[in-house]
Amino acid sequence: MYAIIATGGKQYKVSEGDVIKIEKLNVEVGATVTFDQVIAISDKELKVAGDVAGATVSGTVMDQGRARKVIVYKYKRKSGYHKKNGHRQAYTQVKIDKINA
Repeated sequence: MYAIIATGGKQYKVSEGDVIKIEKLNVEVGATVTFDQVIAISDKELKVAGDVAGATVSGTVMDQGRARKVIVYKYKRKSGYHKKNGHRQAYTQVKIDKINA
């Protein structure tokens, strides 16, 4: 059984027991989080739209962290312009506990 959930402007395909990294949520480590934006659920057949209106997916927050640094380098030839910038995206690591269909 799997579900497709939407959080942080992205969609994730999750099953029970999966560990996913999503956009940062303001929750403490060890807390339970519930995703109510369920797009689809598949047990033996795919259910979408009105069939998954009351469905939720719950999980436990395992970690809050920041990803590896991504280097952004801007350069314009012949003008002597160059700019180096780095970015580390914050994430929340969640273990999916239950899919409530």
